[in-house]
Amino acid sequence: ALESGLDDDGARASDTELQVGRDAVEFELMDSTHAFLDRFYISRIGIRVLIGQYLSLRQPPVENYVGIICSKTSPYEIVKRAIDDAAFMCTRKYGDAPEVIITGRLDMTFPYVPTHLHYIMLELLKNSMRATVEHHGVDADYPPIKVVIADGSDNEDVIIKVSDEGGGIPRSNMKRIWSYLFTTADPEIQEGMVAFNENVDHSIDSPLAGLGYGLPISRSYARYFGGDLSIMSMEGYGTDCFVYLTRLGDTKEPLPI
Repeated sequence: ALESGLDDDGARASDTELQVGRDAVEFELMDSTHAFLDRFYISRIGIRVLIGQYLSLRQPPVENYVGIICSKTSPYEIVKRAIDDAAFMCTRKYGDAPEVIITGRLDMTFPYVPTHLHYIMLELLKNSMRATVEHHGVDADYPPIKVVIADGSDNEDVIIKVSDEGGGIPRSNMKRIWSYLFTTADPEIQEGMVAFNENVDHSIDSPLAGLGYGLPISRSYARYFGGDLSIMSMEGYGTDCFVYLTRLGDTKEPLPI
């Protein structure tokens, strides 16, 4: 009976390893799909920027704005607004939300599209809050999420770092987090997606996590104006996300080929 039990355990382990290997192969075969979706969303962002800029320029002028571009975009103000939105969504799901501490250049402004930056920061903060709550457990004493805004007169980019202690990401999943088809959240969330506001791109009616495309689209938003988004994770501890933003005026549109 003991040998039979060991054989069954070995068979189950072999089946699990086979399934993991099969999933890895299928994921690797989707490189062309991911490349297509990257090009598609970059093109969509470009179209939305052109339409938004045209329509905004036909409206009465707004102070510090040229179309949808704000000449004095404040990362601090946008991060604060993203924190409020993410905390609302996290509290709606879990009943509580971790504290977020902002440090660095809180007085700094630079030319950028505020809606793009808000989308990026909201996605990162949502992920950090969900990971922190789920790693430490509901009603726990959550460690704070830390946001650092870095800038200097000689810096090439404005850089924003989001750090959490939400348990991190396994190294085997680091490549997959940039897939439009991968999520670590409950798949049932996707089945219940009925609360979208069709008139708003970035609504707080959407779920806290589970759709799978938040990170790759955030990276596309950052890359559209010459920036980038990178993630470093320490499994068992937490994750650091780095948003690199170029000052608008000296970058070219990354038209997909």
